[in-house]
Amino acid sequence: MKFLNKDSNKNIQNKNYNTIMESILDSISRTDEKPSLLLHSCCAPCSSSIIEFLCEYFNITIFFYNPNITEETEYLKRRDEHISFIKNNNLSISFIEGNYNVKENFFIPVKGHEKDREGEERCSICYQLRIMETARIAKIEKFDFFSTVLSVSPMKNVNKINIIGEMAEEKYEIRFLYADFKKKNRYKRSIELSKEHNLYRQDYCGCIFSKEETKNKNYSD
Repeated sequence: MKFLNKDSNKNIQNKNYNTIMESILDSISRTDEKPSLLLHSCCAPCSSSIIEFLCEYFNITIFFYNPNITEETEYLKRRDEHISFIKNNNLSISFIEGNYNVKENFFIPVKGHEKDREGEERCSICYQLRIMETARIAKIEKFDFFSTVLSVSPMKNVNKINIIGEMAEEKYEIRFLYADFKKKNRYKRSIELSKEHNLYRQDYCGCIFSKEETKNKNYSD
């Protein structure tokens, strides 16, 4: 599987996705009803500040779809932490869990990219897998919008995330909420909320390749 780069033959210029998002939110704020949003989330810490921010504008449903989390114990820990965060804080948010099949939904698609470093094409494929599935489910369940919290991390490629979101929007004909969620101190806020609620914050993205790279880096430091 290859990363579906919409502008593979061009030098992609970064857009201000935060400004694009603010324009969408401004339009929503002028209406009487909150649209529904299916929000892909990788973990409770990353989504915490995004939920806090977007609840004013949307009726949010979290979509926990992360077949890249290779070890089942780690997957269950992150999933259960997310459910507990929503429940313990009395958040008016629904939670949907996607199909957890590491082999079919992660290892096969990234075959040939096992030795890629963090941030290279394997990661782009992983973004694509999760964002496309979010859009597909959002279309089936008749959500108004879909998005992902992935851009809250300074380690993630916000340009690629939004390009994939745009392609998913076109494929499934459902609106994508463009975003650069780390802007306006939302990444910093996610750290504050994680400490406040004693949330489990992992030190790697989720896949075994990311875990090994983090481990090797720590050993060399």
